[in-house]
Amino acid sequence: MTTSVPRHSHAQRVSTRVPLFAALAIGAVLAMALSACKPSTDDASNTTDTTAVTPKPDPKPAPAAGAGDTAPPSTDTPVADGKPEMPTLQVTTVDGKPYDLASKRGKWVVVNFWATWCAPCLKEMPELSALDAMREQIEVIGLAYEDIAVADMQAFLKTHPVVYPIAIIDVMNPPEDFATPRGLPMTYLIDPAGKVARQFLGPITARDIEDAIGKASGKPAT
Repeated sequence: MTTSVPRHSHAQRVSTRVPLFAALAIGAVLAMALSACKPSTDDASNTTDTTAVTPKPDPKPAPAAGAGDTAPPSTDTPVADGKPEMPTLQVTTVDGKPYDLASKRGKWVVVNFWATWCAPCLKEMPELSALDAMREQIEVIGLAYEDIAVADMQAFLKTHPVVYPIAIIDVMNPPEDFATPRGLPMTYLIDPAGKVARQFLGPITARDIEDAIGKASGKPAT
């Protein structure tokens, strides 16, 4: 005796597949949604960082990406332990002239550590240059913290001119009276008596310097 197996019609077989197709479609939609939540690698690589840049052990000059229209404020940091309150600085600028910080007594001096490959550094240079040119009691000295030939720096300054002097610092033997920069730009504000009044890590503006002078001296910068 044989048992007959009931046969399903074509319509019945198709209907049993519909839930499977629906599940697959739902799974595909969910996968697409999850992938959209992940940050784009291309977008991340194109983002310009305008915060302080970590110095390179042996940096090579390279065209720096343009910084954004705005930059986060600099960080006011304490003077490094073990460093003198009245630092000395004697360097030779890229135009061959001697520079002695001690000869600037009676003026506020902005000592700015920077590098040609540092985008935030390049952004603040025009303001520092204008500050040096317009304020009689303020002078700026730029210390290029990188391994670069004098001729290459001179060529760079032709396209990024500033009115204040620039000196190249030996990254293996930086000025002893200043802390080794842990980020660039790093800026010191020296008061007319030769003492460190403020130290900044990150990009600064002329307003930052003038406000710091006003707080330290009790009167606006001139």
